[in-house]
Amino acid sequence: MSFTKRHSGSFVTAITKKGNRMKSKLMKSLPVLLLLAFTVAGYGQQSVTTAKWTGATQWTAASADLLFPALPYSNNALDPAIDPLTVEIHYDRHHRAYYNNFIKAISGTDMAKEPIESLFARISELPVSIRNNGGGFYNHVLYWENMKPGGGGEPSGKLADAIVEQFGSYKAFTEQFNDAAKTRFGSGWAWLAADPKTHQLFIASTANQDNPLMNTEQKNGVPLLALDVWEHAYYLKYQNKRVDYITAFWSVVNWDEVSRRYEAFLGKN
Repeated sequence: MSFTKRHSGSFVTAITKKGNRMKSKLMKSLPVLLLLAFTVAGYGQQSVTTAKWTGATQWTAASADLLFPALPYSNNALDPAIDPLTVEIHYDRHHRAYYNNFIKAISGTDMAKEPIESLFARISELPVSIRNNGGGFYNHVLYWENMKPGGGGEPSGKLADAIVEQFGSYKAFTEQFNDAAKTRFGSGWAWLAADPKTHQLFIASTANQDNPLMNTEQKNGVPLLALDVWEHAYYLKYQNKRVDYITAFWSVVNWDEVSRRYEAFLGKN
């Protein structure tokens, strides 16, 4: 009888401890489970209007004519900096949803005839759906474009000279950019941009899906380098370690593309 009680008590204790361990593991996995649930929910939002990657060449078109660009590399091309599952979810669910919702929001309106950058210039007058989804679509195109497999290193040519002139050194530039990305509270973006009036480079951080072209920002400029610091951009691999994601980003930066943007900016301003 006494053996039965001791056995029963230890058995119950073991079950309780096991239950607590399972609960702890579930709570740790909850953010990832929620992200995957969001992903599955958005899976049906895929669009058939996928085009070859055209980059900045498409931004002068009427917004209604914009197509959703194909990813310029495979899902695993940025690994280990950004893992294949994150690229797949981020591009094919989040980015595609922003595009689809933007096209839906402008459909049948005069906004459909305007270039998207013209909409950004007066975004404060427009519905929030244009700001969120138009910004989300545009920002992500820049983001995917300014990364590549085998990227990293340092810029060269006119862009490198401008960075040193403005920030003192490439190292000082990356430190300031990292600070903008790390200190962005909640969701948003870090940017390297160019001021059309002074031609000077500047670093900015924007909330949600805003960007430096929007008239809601304190300082406006042409985006050159974009870093997404929304949790969906890094959580599967880095969890809450945003700093590690920011550090890894530099290993895949496509400086050729960023330099091309800067050269295009100089040619227009």
